[in-house]
Amino acid sequence: MGMVIVDHERCKGCGYCVSACKNKMLTVNSARRNRSGYPVAVFKSGADCTGCALCAEVCPDVALEVFR
Repeated sequence: MGMVIVDHERCKGCGYCVSACKNKMLTVNSARRNRSGYPVAVFKSGADCTGCALCAEVCPDVALEVFR
C-alpha cells in the first residue's frame, strides 16, 4: 500500500499526475486552491495505491512525494 503527499503550494493543477496514475488515486480539485490561485492535486486515500511513483516522475513542479 502506498501513499502520496502533495505539496499544495508547489502544485499548479496541470493534471499530469492524474493521467499517470493507473489506479486513479489522484484528482485535481478545483474547489481547493493554493495561495497562487491554482487548483491542486489531491490524493484519494485507499488501498489501491501501489507506490509506483509514476505520478511523481511526471510532475513538472516536483510537488509529489510517494511512500510505500
